Amino acid sequence: MNAVDTLLNAPPYGWNQKKKEAFYTRELSSLTERHRRACPAYAALLKTLGWNPEKVHGIADIPFFPVRLFKDFELRSIGQSDVFKTMTSSGTTGQQVSRIYLDRETALYQTKVLAKICSGFLGTKRLPMLILDSRTATRDRTLFSARGAGSLGFSMMGRRPVYALDENMQLDLAGIESYLRECSDTDIFLFGFTSIIWEHFYKKLKEANIRLPLERGILVHGGGWKKLQRESVSNEQFKASLSEVCGLKKIFNYYGMVEQTGSIFMECEAGNLHTSLFSDLIIRRAEDFAEASIGKRGLVQLVSLLPASYPGHSILTEDEGEIVGIDNCPCGRLGKAFKIHGRIQNAEIRGCSDTYNR
Repeated sequence: MNAVDTLLNAPPYGWNQKKKEAFYTRELSSLTERHRRACPAYAALLKTLGWNPEKVHGIADIPFFPVRLFKDFELRSIGQSDVFKTMTSSGTTGQQVSRIYLDRETALYQTKVLAKICSGFLGTKRLPMLILDSRTATRDRTLFSARGAGSLGFSMMGRRPVYALDENMQLDLAGIESYLRECSDTDIFLFGFTSIIWEHFYKKLKEANIRLPLERGILVHGGGWKKLQRESVSNEQFKASLSEVCGLKKIFNYYGMVEQTGSIFMECEAGNLHTSLFSDLIIRRAEDFAEASIGKRGLVQLVSLLPASYPGHSILTEDEGEIVGIDNCPCGRLGKAFKIHGRIQNAEIRGCSDTYNR
C-alpha cells in the first residue's frame, strides 16, 4: 500500500510524534531516493550536499533545499508527457514564480488529503459553499496560480459553490443575499484568501453598513497576511471584524504553500497551527541550520509525503516560526503545534492574495 493511502485510513491528527517520526524517516528516505533517480537536477543537488542515506536517523536528517530553487530550475521527477497540471507560486509583478509539475496521481492525492485534513473542522458532510473571491482566478485549469488552485481545491469540499465577487472584484451583494436565503436552514462553508477577504469583503460591508446573516458560517482562510500586517491587523482583530459585519464565529486560518499543495496546516480552536499526518515541520536556527528547540524561533522547514512527481518533499521556506508544543495542545490534536511569525527579513515578497493587482 502507498504510504499516503496508509495515512488516509487513519485519523488526520491521530498519531503521536514518536510513531509519526519513525514512519516519516523511512518514507521520506524512500522518496528522496526516488527523486534522486528521476530528477537529474535534484541528484546533482544531493551530490553537492554530500547526502548519505546511511546517516538518516530522523526527519531532521532528510536533505532540504531553499524553496526559491523552484523559481530557478525545472525540478520534476516525471516525463513531460506525464505532466497533468502545472502549479505556479504567487509573486508580485515582475517576479519569477515557482513551477510545480503534477501528474494525475499526485494531483488526486492532494485533493484527497486536503479533504481529509479539513474534515476535522468542517465535518464530513459537504456544505453549501461561498467562495470569497472571483471566478476569474480559476479560468485556466491546466496552469494554476496558488490562488486559483486554492479556490478550486477547497471547492471540492463544498456543494453548489457561489463566488462572492464578480469579474471586477466587486462584491456581488445581490447574489450573496439570494444564496444565503436559499441556505438559511444549514451551515455554510466559506473560503478565501486573507487579504482579499479583508479588502473586498469585510471593508465593503463595513463601508456600506451592511450585516450579512452568516452566524452559521465556517470560514477557512489563508495566505496574504503581509497586507494586513502593514495595516496592523492581527489574527484576533481579523476575526472580530468579520464577526461584526456578518456574525462569523468559526474562523480557521491555515498555513501552506503551492510547493506542497494539499498538505496544509490548520489553525485549531486554541489558536495554534497543527501538523497533520500528511506533513511535518522542523524549525532551524538561522545561524547554522541546526534544529531549534521548542519555543525558539527559526526558519521553517516543511516535509510532506505528497510530492511524488517533483522533489518538493523537504523544503526550507522563507518564513520564521516556532514550535510551541508536541502532542499536548489543549485542542486534543496530536503532533506538533506551532506559530508562524512572518517572512524573514529581506525575503522576496509573496502571498496567495497579495499578488492581486488593481
